Amino acid sequence: MADSEGGYIILRMAHLARDKKKLMNRIRRIRGQVEAIERALDQEGECSSVLQLIAGTRGALNGLMAEVTEGHIREHVIDPARRPSGAQLEAADELVDVVRAYLK
Repeated sequence: MADSEGGYIILRMAHLARDKKKLMNRIRRIRGQVEAIERALDQEGECSSVLQLIAGTRGALNGLMAEVTEGHIREHVIDPARRPSGAQLEAADELVDVVRAYLK
């Protein structure tokens, strides 16, 4: 979706709206993980336990980042309305794979 504002075209993130429920569930789980870190720090938990909680939260955030980035690539970098070529679709798949591997 696009709107015009001040002579600029502003793209609306249709994939975010489409995937809103799934993304919001991810955010809620991440919020719970951050709250667990807060509780562990407040209760002066073991350092190794706190580090594990932080690592888990980082992994969850990276998963969210990968999900949103993939949507961006598939909806905005490769515009489905322009019927991308097979080579463009393959390149997009490769980019998504690289991003996911990097964020693991």
